[in-house]
Amino acid sequence: MARVRTQAEIETWGTIIYVDVASTKVGLPELQTGLAEVEVFVKEVDEVFSTYKSHSFVSRLRRGEIKITDCPDDLQEVWNLCLAARELSEGSFDPWCVEGGFDPSGYVKGWASDRAVAILKKHGAENIQVNSAGDLTLAGGFENGKPWSVGIRHPEEARTIVKVFEIMDGAIATSGTYERGAHIRDPHTGLIAIGARSATVMGPDGGLADAFATALVVAGKDGARIFTNPALIDYSCWVIERHGDQAWGFDPKNP
Repeated sequence: MARVRTQAEIETWGTIIYVDVASTKVGLPELQTGLAEVEVFVKEVDEVFSTYKSHSFVSRLRRGEIKITDCPDDLQEVWNLCLAARELSEGSFDPWCVEGGFDPSGYVKGWASDRAVAILKKHGAENIQVNSAGDLTLAGGFENGKPWSVGIRHPEEARTIVKVFEIMDGAIATSGTYERGAHIRDPHTGLIAIGARSATVMGPDGGLADAFATALVVAGKDGARIFTNPALIDYSCWVIERHGDQAWGFDPKNP
């Protein structure tokens, strides 16, 4: 069967989610059905997890109107995953330590992207990219055994790519100053995080990659020890220092 490729742009979460899919197993109608299901899913995620929509379950939870046990299963799952990520990050990722209460935004984007990839695979997609404002979940490579190439831009220079990673399957997430400026707070001090200007994390789980990227912006070089935990053997990082353009990386498999 001839290879079919198609793309979609989904406006939600206050950003544009870019989806690229291809397959030699199914045709365009099947891929488009998968994309339509993904669009429904990510918009449902926004209705549950948005901190900007007053009626969302997360907003109601933050206001103390409901308890976590009153929330949908997906929100309870993300709550528990955030607890685990907080422990693994030694407290540098803490969605409870923000103004207004629990904010899972630093986890749920990667978590939802992973779920979107699973939906697309169910509909026969083989090569998949789900790009949520620069945080990506990837599957199957780009084509013919070639990996996806992911460029990391300079924190202050939007047109300057400072590093390129090649990934067949997995997630890659970057956190830092970028468009939103100094928006990440250090849970240990309550002040703006000063550990790193930009942090990129790669691994099999999009939610954890997203969370650990945030944790490294908080912890900086001290955060390298997070990746010595045997539970994180499949995760690696690349970090741009707070001052200057010096960068460092850590891969537990190649320390």
